[in-house]
Amino acid sequence: MQKSIERIAGDSEGVSYEFPVFRFEGADKAAPSAYLQAALHAGELPGVVAIDALMPMLAKAESEGRIKGAITIVPWANPIGRAQYHFGEHQGRFHLGTRTNFNRGFPLLAAPDTALFPAHGTPDQQLKARLLQLSLGHDIVLDLHCDDEGLAYLYVHTSLWPAMADCAAAMGVDAVVLWSEDSDGTFEGASIMPYQNVPADVARFDRRVATTVEYRGMLDVDGALASSDAEGLYRLLVARGVIADPALPAPGAFTGAVAPLENIDMMPAPRAGAILYDVKPGDRVAKGARLATIVHAPGETGGRTEVFAPQAGLILTRRSRRIIRSGEDLLKLVGDRKSADARSGTLED
Repeated sequence: MQKSIERIAGDSEGVSYEFPVFRFEGADKAAPSAYLQAALHAGELPGVVAIDALMPMLAKAESEGRIKGAITIVPWANPIGRAQYHFGEHQGRFHLGTRTNFNRGFPLLAAPDTALFPAHGTPDQQLKARLLQLSLGHDIVLDLHCDDEGLAYLYVHTSLWPAMADCAAAMGVDAVVLWSEDSDGTFEGASIMPYQNVPADVARFDRRVATTVEYRGMLDVDGALASSDAEGLYRLLVARGVIADPALPAPGAFTGAVAPLENIDMMPAPRAGAILYDVKPGDRVAKGARLATIVHAPGETGGRTEVFAPQAGLILTRRSRRIIRSGEDLLKLVGDRKSADARSGTLED
């Protein structure tokens, strides 16, 4: 294994940012290669601790000569967001200078060519360009995130499904959300875009993996979950031929929920106030079931507003904080049908 340090210049004198990159060379140049990164939203840590638990497994495989394809790992992908605090609260989702989501605005390249990258930009733009550069050329690209409170699930482009069903099964996730359009430049979208219009032998969509992994919720950071998630990552790498491990059985069929992004109802709050949830992630609900009550005028007659399911489906996520403003999203309901309020088709993360 080799470790290097990447550096991003700040936007004022004396300020710069750095993050480590770990590389395992691999013994077979024809074998699939993999890129893993975590904490693009710098406060989302389940992926960070999963990578920490995965590294000894990779070191053992390397010592035994079982790493076939090259592996690149970025466990802390966002040093800018890690450094952002405002009145004691960590702010790792948006760059405070540009007000841009760290998972938006990645370069959407027409081909997998590093010469197409912009040469300059703000620190967050430089970071995004460098992360995408590091990921280019890998057959497997995993961007590890988490939600507020939720199940483990994947975002997968429709061009890669159902070919990626083995990956979902290997990782042990509960659901897969399929998407088809990304005009905002998410990391996942930017990692797929360069291969859309190149020859099939370059695109290799038959063995390409690209996904945003949502490892449950912000507070799901503990040793047992980290070990379980690391085992899932390891199973994926074995299943796709990056690592050889004949003792590990092939993943079975994926039995979780699969739905297009357009089926998700985000349930904007009709009033501001305190949330009393009736449902939790993993619950199946019927159309018309009460999902939550918002206490907007405590102690007053008519001071509560109930929110009901617009269709039957699965509760995928909910907010971790119980205070909400009018119009903010209460939860993700993966409906059995297309939402009447379907979003544009891009990832919400």
